[in-house]
Amino acid sequence: MTVENKSTIKILFFGDMVGKPGRFAVRDFLAQNKDNYDFIIANGENASHGFGLTLKNYNNLLDFGINCITSGNHIWDKKDIWEYIDTAENLVRPLNYPNGTRGQGWRIFEIANGVKIGVINFLGRVFMSPVDSQWELAKEAIAEIKKETPIVIIDFHAEATAEKICFAKYCSELGASAFFGTHTHVQTADEKILNDKMAYITDAGFCGASEGVIGMEYKSSLNRFLTCMPERYDVADSKEVQINAAEVEINAATGYAVAIKRISCNSKLEENKDHEN
Repeated sequence: MTVENKSTIKILFFGDMVGKPGRFAVRDFLAQNKDNYDFIIANGENASHGFGLTLKNYNNLLDFGINCITSGNHIWDKKDIWEYIDTAENLVRPLNYPNGTRGQGWRIFEIANGVKIGVINFLGRVFMSPVDSQWELAKEAIAEIKKETPIVIIDFHAEATAEKICFAKYCSELGASAFFGTHTHVQTADEKILNDKMAYITDAGFCGASEGVIGMEYKSSLNRFLTCMPERYDVADSKEVQINAAEVEINAATGYAVAIKRISCNSKLEENKDHEN
């Protein structure tokens, strides 16, 4: 699909991809559907073994057709992130890490016919590790992006529902086009257009093994609850997978969202030679 002679563009956002099941579920979905979208975003902070993002998987995700990879508190969990984050032009890390943190907290992407899309990533602060306040940073970043384009997309990686709702309303007033909550891995059923201009969903959900516990293996998750011991989490090894995503249609001239739709579907992965989790 191209944006030539179109008044709107269609953006697809995938919730957190968890390990190999999540990556391959997205791969298979895009093999059938990527031509339906003008721009594709996916949260990749759990894409490699459930924690972090390797350079190999970063490149794989781009090959699948993803245009922008957002992240969250686990972006630093794979050591090779330090080898490529400064040159990864399609990767966005949370903006509200302290000044001097490597990587970029927002980027502007240009698609067909000169249309530009700004993408910002933030971390929440309620029930999360300490980071800088997102409130003033959002005002500054949105204003800066809107000098070049009216289209501003936000991935807010946060735990608390109230914080997501309040921050979304704030970003809507600042002129954001779409706001996707991530991190909890449970898709919410509250998609809407806020203030008649910004698409919103509290959490986009996750992509990965549908039989596990938010993408992780049931037994190790159970043992942590039963024993209170810090047992290692393992990605659920299952070919039964789910896709949680949201598609948004945005007026290319005004940056206002005109439609949002949740996507939730299940499928079965085919055999694949790639054994990396």
